[in-house]
Amino acid sequence: MSTLAVIAIIVVVLIVVALLISAARRSSRRRELGQAQAKAQHDDVDHHRERAEENRTEAAIAEERAKRAEVEAELNEERASAREQELRE
Repeated sequence: MSTLAVIAIIVVVLIVVALLISAARRSSRRRELGQAQAKAQHDDVDHHRERAEENRTEAAIAEERAKRAEVEAELNEERASAREQELRE
């Protein structure tokens, strides 16, 4: 074999190795990006679940306040009725 043929074969092998390394890196980057996107989506889901739970808690608190206000209104109505009866007697 001539020296030029050996050099050509070595250059082709080096190019093929470089292409394989490049493809492996690209694949690795794609995989990492996919994992990062999946993690971001899971974080987004977790965030929405947390917000939903906060909203449920706020709704429960508001419901409890409304019940208390209703009881207080009934108590005031009973007091008003009692005072009204006292005035009639």
